[in-house]
Amino acid sequence: MKKPMVRKLRCAVYTRKSSEEGLDMEFNSLDAQREACEAYVASQKPEGWLLVPDHYDDGGFSGGTLERPALKRLLADIEDRRIDVVVVYKIDRLSRSLMDFARLVEVFDRGGVTFVSVTQSFNTTTSMGRLTLNILLSFAQFEREVIGERIRDKFAASRKRGMWMGGWTPLGYDVRERKLVINETEAMVVRRIFERFVKCGSATTLTRELSAEGVVNKYGKPIDTGMLYKLLNNRVYVGDAVHKGAAYPGEHEPIVSRTLWDRVHAVLAVSPRKRAGNTRAQTPALLKGLIFGPDGRAMSPTHTRKGGKLYRYYVSQSVIKGSADDCPVSRVPAGEIEAAVVDQLRGMLRSPEIVVATWRAARNEDAAITQADVREAIERLDPIWEELFSAEQARIVRLLVERIDVGLDGLDVRLRIEGLAHMVRDLAGVASPIQKVA
Repeated sequence: MKKPMVRKLRCAVYTRKSSEEGLDMEFNSLDAQREACEAYVASQKPEGWLLVPDHYDDGGFSGGTLERPALKRLLADIEDRRIDVVVVYKIDRLSRSLMDFARLVEVFDRGGVTFVSVTQSFNTTTSMGRLTLNILLSFAQFEREVIGERIRDKFAASRKRGMWMGGWTPLGYDVRERKLVINETEAMVVRRIFERFVKCGSATTLTRELSAEGVVNKYGKPIDTGMLYKLLNNRVYVGDAVHKGAAYPGEHEPIVSRTLWDRVHAVLAVSPRKRAGNTRAQTPALLKGLIFGPDGRAMSPTHTRKGGKLYRYYVSQSVIKGSADDCPVSRVPAGEIEAAVVDQLRGMLRSPEIVVATWRAARNEDAAITQADVREAIERLDPIWEELFSAEQARIVRLLVERIDVGLDGLDVRLRIEGLAHMVRDLAGVASPIQKVA
C-alpha cells in the first residue's frame, strides 16, 4: 500500500524574555525556550513539521506590547506566507494582553497559521486547542467591552462637567492645557458670520460672500454650505458642552450671545425654500436688461411698497422719461411677466427643434455629446428651478435668452442657442454650474 502524502508544515519558534538580565550567559532563558520548542517540533516530524532556520528571539521586551522587533519580523513572514505553525514555550511568551493576543490571532488566521504552546497542551491544529482559543477570545472580547464602557462612562461624566474632550477644535477657539480658550481674531469672524446670517437669511448667499472675501476655517479650507450650517448649529459658541444631544454648561467662555444665537435659529427654523423666496423678493430683477416694450425701448425694474407689501414692476423707458403716450404697454407686473417668460422658456426647451439646434451647437465644442445628453441636461434644470436663488436664476436666464419683446398680443422670447449649448455642456459634465439651495 502507498503511504499517504504528508503536507510539510514550516514551523517558526518564537521566544521572549522581559528583562535583559542573564542574556549574556552562554545558555540563557531564550536558549532554554528554544530548545524545548525545537524538541517539540522534532517530535512532530512524522506529521510533516519542519523547523525554519530563522530565529525570532526578543530579549528584554515586555509581553504587554506588540512593539517587538522579532515579533514584527515574524508577523511580516506570516503575511508573506513563509510560515505555517508558530511554536512558543508558553502563551504569555507571545503576549500577556488578551486584546493583543486577539490581534495576533487575526494575523494568524489571515496567513493560515496555527500556533502551539508546548508546555500548556495548547495546539490550534486540534479541536480542543481551537475550543481553548475561542474561550480566550471570549474573555478578550469581554475585556474590550468593559474597557469601552469605562471610557464611555468617563467621557459622559466629563462632558456633564463641561470639560473639553478633544476632537476638531472649533473656529474661534484654541486648545491650551486641554481646555478651550478664545482666539480673539477667529472669534470676530465667527460673530460676524452669525450676524450676517441673520441679515441675509441665506446660507448659499453667505457662503459665496465668505468665499469671495477669502474667509477660511481653522484648517485653511473655504467655508462651504455644509460647514456653515455646522458652525451655526455648534452649541460650543454659546458656552455649552453637548453629549448625545444633551447640553451642559461648559468650562469655556462663549463667543456668541444667547440673543444672537436665538435670532440665528429663528431664521434656521424657516425652511430653506421659504428663505430662498424671501431672498428673491429682496433682489428679483430676473429680466433686467432683456425685456423691451412694443416701442422697442427697454423696460426697467422698479418697485413700490404699500402697507408693508412689496409690488414690483417693469416700466418702459418712455414712462421714466415722461413720454408714456408713445408706448401702448407702459408698465407690467414683474411677477406675472417673469412667470410667463419662465413658463414659455420651459416649453421652448422641451421642443425637439430646440434640442436638435442645441445639440448641433454643443457638438462644435464637444463632438462626443449626443442628443440624449442634451435632452437629459435640459430636463435636469426644470425640477430644481424653484429652488435656485434669484441671482442664479437671473444668470441662467441671461445665458439662455437674447431678448424678450412685450407686445399687445403676448411675448416673444428669443433664445441664445450658443448660451444654451454652453449650459448643456456644463450640465452634462461632472461639475454643474447650478448650485441648489443648501
